[in-house]
Amino acid sequence: MAGANSNLHSSMSIAALLFTFFTLLILPGTANAANSGITRHYKFDIGLKNVTRLCHTRSIVTVNGQFPGPRIVAREGDRVVVKVINHIKDNITIHWHGIRQLQSGWADGPAYVTQCPIQTGQVYVYNFTITGQRGTLFWHAHISWLRATVYGPIIILPEHNVPYPFVKPHKEIPIIFGEWFNTDPEAIIKQALQTGGGPNVSDAYTINGLPGPLYNCSAKDTFRLKVKPGKTYLLRFINAALNDELFFSIANHTLTVVDADAVYVKPFNTTTLLITPGQTTNVLLHTKPYYPNANFLMAARPYVTGQGTFDNSTTAGILEYESPSDVTQNIKKLPLFKPTLPTLNDTSFATNFTKRFRSLASPQFPANVPKTVTHRFFFTVGLGTNPCPKNHSCQGPNGSMFAASVNNVSFALPTTALLQAHFLRQSYKVYTADFPYEPTSPFNYTGNPPNNTNVSNGTKLVVLPFNASVELVMQDTSILGAESHPLHLHGFNFFVVGMGFGNYNPSKDPAKFNLLDPVERNTIGVPAGGWVAIRFQADNPGVWFMHCHLEVHTSWGLKMAWAVLDGDLPNQKLSPPPSDLPKC
Repeated sequence: MAGANSNLHSSMSIAALLFTFFTLLILPGTANAANSGITRHYKFDIGLKNVTRLCHTRSIVTVNGQFPGPRIVAREGDRVVVKVINHIKDNITIHWHGIRQLQSGWADGPAYVTQCPIQTGQVYVYNFTITGQRGTLFWHAHISWLRATVYGPIIILPEHNVPYPFVKPHKEIPIIFGEWFNTDPEAIIKQALQTGGGPNVSDAYTINGLPGPLYNCSAKDTFRLKVKPGKTYLLRFINAALNDELFFSIANHTLTVVDADAVYVKPFNTTTLLITPGQTTNVLLHTKPYYPNANFLMAARPYVTGQGTFDNSTTAGILEYESPSDVTQNIKKLPLFKPTLPTLNDTSFATNFTKRFRSLASPQFPANVPKTVTHRFFFTVGLGTNPCPKNHSCQGPNGSMFAASVNNVSFALPTTALLQAHFLRQSYKVYTADFPYEPTSPFNYTGNPPNNTNVSNGTKLVVLPFNASVELVMQDTSILGAESHPLHLHGFNFFVVGMGFGNYNPSKDPAKFNLLDPVERNTIGVPAGGWVAIRFQADNPGVWFMHCHLEVHTSWGLKMAWAVLDGDLPNQKLSPPPSDLPKC
């Protein structure tokens, strides 16, 4: 009888296993009981394509021959599977910027952090589920400067039958800012890293890949947004530019901000947006109730805080109203109204605009900001120098080489992916777990800089226990000039609880923190000559990159990484690497 029971128990176990197996097979392609998600498959062929802008034809790296690249569209709760095939000589990776990547760190994408690059002829399948996010994000290459042309939108729709917390738009349009270089950006950064000087700047900014009519030889390459009177449009803005924060405005129109970094915000009206590289902003455009008999320029130009050279130009598109059937109008003869943008260094506007963002903090969309903190960090972020190598002529400050750092550590990418070393517990000669919690040599961060501007160099990580409550204050420094730094954290959203100018005061400033409805983001600008305080819950095991989204600063070392340990439960552990994970 005991044997019969044993066999029966065994049969039931096998049946249960088979049921679980087939359920798992079925779920990705159909419905998931928890979130009603489906699996959406995409294929990215990385290849070269000749593209002409500003009367310069260049062979650029593209996805599926498109510039900008194809859009990813999914609903909250969907699983996204993207097969990436590399047909070019350069190594490539793709980062799904802002996607939380819960337990799917192997799909995050930064080269030598979560994966080795996809080499020529290789294939890698990115596989992740979109959880608790809705709005606009974007994808881009995450190795060297290839994201100059390799980028595209991620459109995340709410779950079925879940409405937007604002009026349903008549139409939704992604608007993605970029930079165009007449020469190869890879050659530009390679030369800069060899000479130690600043890299050449871009030749134009772009809207959906088009520079617009304010540049020479560019009138035909103009983005035109065609609208109907009396309608509401959802414009999904993405700043995919390499090195510049941008102001944007549409002449004679007001925009209502409703979403930032794929999180709803309390709506507010503005005539001008500021959007840093790495940020996304959804706005509602309410068109005029009547046919206005005019066209309206949409323009973007940089917000500049640093002392280096920059692309001082303006990209523009044209907002056109569809004329009623009884109006026959020559569109070329319509008046064209132009917007007034803030001055290039208008930090006052930038600060006031940034402070207007607030979480909805509603029962349906709560702001789960950590109220208690288990781990506090104070990071200085800014520029510095490395000594010029012997028998080498350098073009950095006083004959040195430009560098950048966090807590004076200029991060050196390893040749083995950090996540792999972490997962296999083989950190020896790959990284050390001793990234400083605070500056090792305190100084007056926004006053006169120290005489020694040299940085240290290393591959150091912060290791956090699972579910640690983190408060991080990031302080800009005046070394080689105060400058705004858009810091992006992979793997997490964070709450921006405080911001100010001058040196952060730990005894006074926390009293002013907003713990009620702070905005939730994945990228935030550290103010020039100031500080920003963020909080996040380390509930996602893996290794997570944090870096300045000004690509030149990342190239110089303004980056670091967090290693979050596994929790006790199965859904709190990093999964093993996929079998097709590229090898270094």
